Amino acid sequence: MNPTVVDHIGIAVKSIEESLEFWEGAMGIKCHGIEEVQEQKVRTAFLPVEDTEIELLEPTAEDSPVARFIEKKGEGIHHIAIRVDDIEKALADLKEKGVRLIDEVPRLGAGGCRIAFVHPKASGGVLLEISERPIEQK
Repeated sequence: MNPTVVDHIGIAVKSIEESLEFWEGAMGIKCHGIEEVQEQKVRTAFLPVEDTEIELLEPTAEDSPVARFIEKKGEGIHHIAIRVDDIEKALADLKEKGVRLIDEVPRLGAGGCRIAFVHPKASGGVLLEISERPIEQK
């Protein structure tokens, strides 16, 4: 699969603006943009920390996966994303190894990344995102 780095850690929050009070105000980590990802029914904010980022995820609809996560577990770590250079190859390798996938085909994520999720039952209870950044961001 050849993962290159932990791309980001996704944190489910009820309000990005309220969460930024802590991350920017107390921690001094500046957000570099808020984006809506309509397909996933979320708003996202990315905060860079060295070679990785913290992604704040705010649901935009009651039926979004992040809204269901918050309802069930409360705010907190939603997923960990691993960056790969070739997402199709990574997914094919995982499928060949019998790993349970949520997505067998990449979909569009925030920032133009192509993403796919590994089922938490395959990864010790952690929702794992496989992420390939656009060529200009690699």
